[in-house]
Amino acid sequence: MIGPELALVLAGGACGLAAASVLTVLMLRLSPRLGYVDRPGGHKSHRAPTPYGGGVAIFWAIGLPTAGALLVAHLAPAAWIAGPFGQPVADYVGGVGERLWQTVIVLLGGGVLHALGLVDDVRPLPPAVKLPVMLGVAVMTAWGGEVLLAEFTGRAASVALSALWIVVITNAFNFLDNMDGLSAGVGAICLALLVACGLAAGQVLIPAWACLMLGAVLGFLIFNFPPARIFMGDAGSLVVGYMIAVVSILTTYFDSGEGRAPYPLVMPLVVLAVPLYDFITVVAIRLREGRNPLFGDQRHFSHRLVEHGLSRRHAVLTIYLATLATGLTATLLPMASLRETVTVAGIVLMVLAIIAILETPPRKDAG
Repeated sequence: MIGPELALVLAGGACGLAAASVLTVLMLRLSPRLGYVDRPGGHKSHRAPTPYGGGVAIFWAIGLPTAGALLVAHLAPAAWIAGPFGQPVADYVGGVGERLWQTVIVLLGGGVLHALGLVDDVRPLPPAVKLPVMLGVAVMTAWGGEVLLAEFTGRAASVALSALWIVVITNAFNFLDNMDGLSAGVGAICLALLVACGLAAGQVLIPAWACLMLGAVLGFLIFNFPPARIFMGDAGSLVVGYMIAVVSILTTYFDSGEGRAPYPLVMPLVVLAVPLYDFITVVAIRLREGRNPLFGDQRHFSHRLVEHGLSRRHAVLTIYLATLATGLTATLLPMASLRETVTVAGIVLMVLAIIAILETPPRKDAG
């Protein structure tokens, strides 16, 4: 028998999946008519014009149900909800109402990044325009929305660290959007693991929201898995990265009242190890070569795998497995001892070392 908590989480996922699937089909038909199409050229690797619009489906598949939940929480009397669904569900809906301002701020931030991505997909914007907008959204989310990590450092430092985390994760998934199904698939894996982390810690509302996001990403991924029929563009990758950053902060990993060591606090780093590795190494390569780190190229892990002879689909699946290999170890941390935590860290580092080896340029035949 599924309890009300798990039922609420699964309902969020089903809602996101259904909404994104329908909206993606709609955008598949509408985008070519609007000229909202990604054409080959530059550092892009696809060979045929492909419609954008997946980002529109993802954003609204998250935004509309979230707005609907806020309206229900604000307008519907608790007795109306408790009658057909039970008192626990009514209590959770009340909890949604208590997070009204925070949720509105997060949705507003996602909307700004979505709009930024829509413009950038049609007419590429320079980093000097995009980065300040991302920073502004990150600070607004951290300071105004109380989406904060490391609060023990003081409010100013916590806002700065949270904003930095949001900007890095947002860009990490934007960087990953370089091959069919890659950013969406890795995002879905990370969201699924964050849902599991939240449920294990006794949370319900944040895992339910994360599962809504997971469903939205999967509803798009059905049409984006290689060979892709539609792209999400920056209008989607910025939103996916931003939402994952927010959920990773709001998820509870550690209860100081239980007297346990705070090893679970590293869980978001473990879950997001592969996207963070790709982001850091690509930025380092571009800076070393004297190029702007926010300008795209084909120096990502996925491109290296293709250079080594893998098909694009197998390269994407390899990165899925690497993300799962590191992320699944995060689920061991809540009850882990020091020795077990060191073992988890060792596994993660070994997976990243394998990635580093695979990233080395393939040897060219002499002569």
